[in-house]
This record gives sequence, C-alpha cells and structure tokens, in this order.
Amino acid sequence: MTAPPDVEVPGAVEPPLPPLGTVGLLRWLWRQLTSMRTALILLFLLALASIPGSILPQRGNNPIRVNQWIEENPETGPILDSLGFFDVYAAPWFAAVYLLLFLSLIGCVLPRVGVHLRALRTPPPPAPRRLDRLPGYASFTTDRRPSDVSGQAAAVLRAARWKVRVPDDPADGWVAAEKGYWRETGNLVFHLALIAILVGVAVGGLFGWKGNVIVRERSGFSNALTQYDAWGAGRLVDANRLAPFSFTLDDFRVEFERGTAQRGAPRLFEADLLVRATPGDPGELTTVEVNKPLSVDGAKVFLVGHGYAPHVIVRDPAGTVTFDDTVVFLPQDGNFSSTGVIKVPDSVPSLGFNGLFLPTRAFTEQRGGFSVFPEADDPELLLSAFRGDMGMDTGVPQSVYELDTTDMVKVGLASMAPGDTWVLPNDSGSIEFVGIERWASFQIAHDPGKELALLSAAVAMVGLTLSLFVRRRRVWVRVRKDDAGGTLVQVAALARSEAVDLDSDVAEIVNRLRDTTDRNAGTDGALDGEGRST
Repeated sequence: MTAPPDVEVPGAVEPPLPPLGTVGLLRWLWRQLTSMRTALILLFLLALASIPGSILPQRGNNPIRVNQWIEENPETGPILDSLGFFDVYAAPWFAAVYLLLFLSLIGCVLPRVGVHLRALRTPPPPAPRRLDRLPGYASFTTDRRPSDVSGQAAAVLRAARWKVRVPDDPADGWVAAEKGYWRETGNLVFHLALIAILVGVAVGGLFGWKGNVIVRERSGFSNALTQYDAWGAGRLVDANRLAPFSFTLDDFRVEFERGTAQRGAPRLFEADLLVRATPGDPGELTTVEVNKPLSVDGAKVFLVGHGYAPHVIVRDPAGTVTFDDTVVFLPQDGNFSSTGVIKVPDSVPSLGFNGLFLPTRAFTEQRGGFSVFPEADDPELLLSAFRGDMGMDTGVPQSVYELDTTDMVKVGLASMAPGDTWVLPNDSGSIEFVGIERWASFQIAHDPGKELALLSAAVAMVGLTLSLFVRRRRVWVRVRKDDAGGTLVQVAALARSEAVDLDSDVAEIVNRLRDTTDRNAGTDGALDGEGRST
C-alpha cells in the first residue's frame, strides 16, 4: 500500500538533489563572484596586496635598492623576491586580485543599471487602502470637490519635481508620486566610476613608463633607456620606441632662507632647460619648477631634487691627466652634507676615492666634519684615497655611488678647498679640487591612464555625494467624501531608504494643498505649524 504524496512517512529518506552540472556550477560561481560581499572582500585584498609595494623597494623604480635590500636581508630577501614582493604590481597574484575585482564590479553594476533604467520608466504604484498606517501621515478636510483637489495635488507634486501618477479613472481619487531616483543613479555612477578607475590604472600600468635621471649643469639628457639611472615600464611598452625628445640643463638656481626662523629652507628651486622635441631641433628654453613640470611629447618632466657635483682633476705620477670631470655627490641631510665616489680606472694602479662634500664646513670633536648651511658658502671636500683593483673588470654591475675596497689599499686622507691639490703618497699621482657645479634630478613619466583615472575619481565623488544625500521616497494623496459631506484629503509618505524625515515632506504637501483650497476647518488629528499630524 502506497502512502498519499502529501503524507509524511516516518523514516523516509528525501531523494538527493540533482547534480549542478558544469553549467550550473559556472552559474553558481558567477553569482558568488558578482555579489557585493565578494567585491568588498576583493577590494580589501587589493588594498592589502598594495602594502608591500609601498613599504618595500620595487624593481620598476629602484632595482639597485632592491638588490641592496636582499643582500642586507639574506634570510627573508630571497623568499620575498620569489613571491614577487619586489615587483608587486607585476606579480601574478596581484593581477589575479585586480582582474577578479574588475569582473566582480562589472557583474554587480551592469545588471543594476538595467534594473534602474526600468525603474525610471515605471510609474509609482497606486495608493494603498490604509494610508493612515504609513510612517508619515496627515489629513485635512475642505469643501472643494474631490476631483478639483486631486488635480491640484498632481499639479503641486509636479511643481515640486515629483514623478506623478494619476489613475485612469478620476473617480478613484488618488495621486501617487515618487522622488529621489538620483540616489540610485549616484550609486551606479560611483561604481561605474570605480570600474573606469581600474581601467585607467590598468592602461597606465600596461602602457606607462617612468624613470629617474640626474643631470649636471650644462649636461644633456636624451630620452633613451641607456640614459636613465632608474627605469620602470609597463608590460606592453617598447623601450626602443620612446619619444625622441632631449634637453640640456642650461642653468639651475636655488636660494635658501638665511633667517633664523626657517634657516636653510629653499626659497627658489628651478631649472632652465633647452628642450628639443626631435633630433636636430634648435630647441626651446623653458623653466621647470617643483610644481610646474615640463610636458613634452606625451611625457612629463618633474624636478624632484638637486645637489652638488665637485669638479676634480686626477693626474698619474707622470702628470698625465687620467680623470677630469664633475662627480655627483648625494646629499645626506638638510644642510647637504653629501657623499660620493670618484673612480679612476685609467690610472696605474687604479685609484678610487670615498668623498664627503660639505657646502659650509664645520667641525667638532664629537661629530667630525659636517655642513651647517646648504649653500656653498665655505665648501670643503674630504677624501679617502685607495689604490688597487676596484673589481670593475668582473662583469658584475657596480653602483657609481659605492666603492669596493676589498682588494684595494688605503693611501691616505685629505681635506681640500676649491683650488687645492693633494699629492698622493707612495707616488700615486695627485688630485686637484677645481670647484663645484650643481646637478638636478628629474623624474620623467608617461602615464596614458592618469586622465581617465582622475576624471573617474571626480565622477565617483559626485556619484557618492548623490547616493549619500539624496533621499528616495514615495508620497500618496487620497481624496474622498467624508461622512459630514466634506472632502477628506489624506497625505502619506513611505521612505525607500533609511534616515528620511517623512514628516517634513508630508507637511510641505499638506501646506501647499491647504493654501490652494478653501481652508475649511476640520482635520483628522491636529496639524502643527508645519502641517504635521499630531
């Protein structure tokens, strides 16, 4: 005997659900990916993944610093390097989070756009039967005809920019209105702008490039890969097809505050560049300042730093000049105490110098030599000389700011002022401190996605403002004859979002309707001075 289908049999086992299948599994995965919860998680992961790129040196910006960091941390350095922490924005795991967030936002936003467009075309719903049960409610009576009050209510709501719906049959005696569609519009604009920001960042990451270079006065720079001190580019950038512009640092000017309050602060910081857009171009002289970069052929040239370059002449024991050039020294403090290295591989034997340049020299027993002001008021060059093998023939790249003294012998120490000559001990030649020149450092960058990202960020702020401050709500007005023969006008409101003051909307509509009616006495509940029901 078989039990009826609607009778539960004790101990019966429910049949298993059918398997999802490949299509069902893909749909389930897509729903999970396009949920708002997943998008927020991915956004958090993207921010978390960006932290190593902010606190660790990156190969795209400073490969020498990356190698130095790994050498200084032999245990953790190689592990972090294998995980891509020194090239975060090109790491596969960062790209995976980025692309998943991109897909998640698209899957979240695009369906909502369709829903919102349908909502814009859909009229407000008819008035409920019991308006007095809604959160915002007020009523009053008048001696006007119901049809006149209904028509006036529709006119009042339209004048206040409400989306109004009236019934097909005027005898129904109600008017429906809705307002605040800009809230959802702003919300969608905000999320679409986020997608555009991701696109802009991706375009900049794939097709953008940037590099740093130090240029001495009266020296030039050509936009070629070999000219950069540090270089980083997107995956789709061809370094052999860079824009062929060049410039010469014609003059660099800097002035420092000499007052006691902000002594040493820069007051003038600018460089005169002779810019050539193409080879053979006579060039155009332009001035670059800290917040006024040069724009040339799609790239921007930013002035980011400056310092001193002592000019030295090195001679061998026979008096032959083996080195005659300026050498860039890097500032180590606010008063431009600067360190640098002079390498003279053409001397026999090879000579190397570790140097400390002091623009305005001072000396104490505790600190030794140091600078007390960034301007070159009383310059001094402190040199430590070495001779021997500097390791430049091993084929391993060396930093121009470091001297490998492992296989070298220290010759001596000297302190030199401009014009001084130091005859090196042990018949090693001599070095002359001729004078000083200035250098400026520039960052040259091409970011084709920055305009899109900036515009999208501005649009996102507008959309976020709309979504936060626009209130979505509905209002209904019902008009009917009451038991006394007058016309009862009921006004009610319902919020589509939280924290909405419905009473103010109801009071405003009631006051406008009462102003256009005969103001007959009699209300369902008293109205306060703003027309709210009590």
